Amino acid sequence: MLFCNFAVKIVYAMSLTQIIGNLFKPRQKALEKHQNGGEALQRAVLEHLIYTARDTEYGRNHAFDNTKNYDQFASMVPVNTYEELKDDIDRMRHGEPNVLWPGRVRWYAKSSGTTNDKSKFIPVSDEGLQKIHYAGGRDSVALYLRNNPKSRMFDGKGLILGGSHTPNYNVAGSLVGDLSAILIENINPLVNLVRVPKKETALLSDFEVKRERIAREAMKKNVTNISGVPSWMLSVLNCMMEMTGKTHLEEVWPNIEVFFHGGVAFTPYRKQYEQLITTPNMHYFETYNASEGFFGLQDDPTDKSMLLMLDYGVFYEFQPMDGGEIVPLWGVKKGKNYAMIISTSCGLWRYMIGDTVRFTSTNPYKFVISGRTKSFINAFGEELIVDNAEQGLAYACEQTGAEVLEYTAAPVYMDAQAQCRHQWLIEFSREPEDLQQFGRLLDQKLQQINSDYEAKRYKNITLQPLEIVKARQGLFNEWLKMRGKLGGQNKVPRLCNEREHMDQLLKLNK
Repeated sequence: MLFCNFAVKIVYAMSLTQIIGNLFKPRQKALEKHQNGGEALQRAVLEHLIYTARDTEYGRNHAFDNTKNYDQFASMVPVNTYEELKDDIDRMRHGEPNVLWPGRVRWYAKSSGTTNDKSKFIPVSDEGLQKIHYAGGRDSVALYLRNNPKSRMFDGKGLILGGSHTPNYNVAGSLVGDLSAILIENINPLVNLVRVPKKETALLSDFEVKRERIAREAMKKNVTNISGVPSWMLSVLNCMMEMTGKTHLEEVWPNIEVFFHGGVAFTPYRKQYEQLITTPNMHYFETYNASEGFFGLQDDPTDKSMLLMLDYGVFYEFQPMDGGEIVPLWGVKKGKNYAMIISTSCGLWRYMIGDTVRFTSTNPYKFVISGRTKSFINAFGEELIVDNAEQGLAYACEQTGAEVLEYTAAPVYMDAQAQCRHQWLIEFSREPEDLQQFGRLLDQKLQQINSDYEAKRYKNITLQPLEIVKARQGLFNEWLKMRGKLGGQNKVPRLCNEREHMDQLLKLNK
C-alpha cells in the first residue's frame, strides 16, 4: 500500500509531457543511426521498396524481380516527372489496384499543378501515411523533446492547421485534398484529445470562414504548440489578436512554446512572429514536409540546416544542378546544389520532386532547401534561385527595418530602350522608409552571393538595377483566392522565369 501511494505521488509530480515524453526515448536513440549509418539505412529502404512492389504492374514492367542493387535499379527505372506517371495515377484514382504500389490507394494529396494541369494528385498509400508522413510528425516531437527536456507541450493543446478534402471521382472510400486534411482525417483519435480546432472546423474548405472559427475555438484553450504553414498560421493568429484585443500571443496563450513550421521558407515571416510572440520561451522548429513525403527535420535549434530522414520509406537520389550524373545519397558532396529525386512507398518511382537542396554535412546528412528546379530566374544567365532571394531580402530588411509579408519576382525582357531587369512585387507588413534604398541593398546582396548575377549586373551591361513594385495589402491573398488556392498548403510562387503570374498580379494591383 505504501508503495502504491509512493508511485501515485511520483506520477502526480510528473507533468503529462514528462510521462508521454518517455514514449519517444527509444526513437530518440534509434535516430542516432543517422550519424554514421546513412548509406546502410538507404540501401535497406531501396531493398524494401523494390521487394514490396515487385508484383505491381510498374514492378513487373521494370524487372523488380531481378533488381538486386542500386545500379540495376537506376539502369532499369527512368527518371519521372508527374507527366510520366499521370496516367497510372489516374487509373489508381479510379480504383485500379496494384499499379504503382500494391493494393488500392485511397488517398491523393492535391498540390500545385504542372504546365499542362492545374493540379497534381499525389498518391498516399496506407504505408506511406504511417511510415512517412506520420513518422515525420512523431520524429518532430521526439527531436523537440530531446532538445527541450523541460518542455510542457503536452500539458496543453496543439493548434494544427489543415486544408480540406473532397470525394475522389465516385470511388467509395477514396478522397482527394490537401495533405494536411488527409493527415487530420486519419489521425489517431487520442491525438484529438490534445489538439484544436475540432475536426469539422479544421476541414472546412472556405479559409476565411475557417480562420475565424479556428480563432474563436482556440483563443480560450491552453495552447502550447502550433503547427502549419507560416503564412496561413500568421493569418489565423492575427485574426485571433483582433478578436481578443491583445498585443502579444502569450497574453492569450501564456504557455505557448513552439511553432512547428514548414511548407514555405520561414525567413520572410520570422520578424513578424518574433514581434507577435515575445516570450523568451518560444522555439521555432522547421520541417520539410510535402505532398510527396516528409524529408527533413531541424534536429539542432542552433543550426538552420535539417537532418535528412533516411528510414521513412523514401529512397533519395540527387541530380547536380550544374550538370553531371545522378547519384545516390552516398555520392553527394557538400556545397553543391542538387535536384532531389525520390522513390517512395506511395508508388512514386525516381520522381523529380522539383525542389533543390544543398548539403551542409554528410555525416550526418544535413541540408538546406536552396530552391525549386522551376522556381528560379535564368532569363539572362543569372541563375537566381530562391535561396539567393531569401538571403537578399533578409539583408535588405535588416538594414532598413522593413518586413516582407509576401513577394514574387520575374524578369522584364528588353524594353523600348533595349534594357532588361528583374521586377520584384513585394507586399510589406512594414514598409521601408526609402523603397529605392531597399532595392539597392537587395541588389547589392544578390551580387555578393551570386557570381552569375554579379556578372550580368556588371556596369549595367546585361541587367539594369532591379525594380521594386509595392503591392497593396492583401493582394497576394486576393490572387490566391481568385485561383481557388487560398489557405491549405498553397503558396505564392517566389521566382518565375516567365511573366504570367507577375502580369496577373500587377493587373490586380492597380
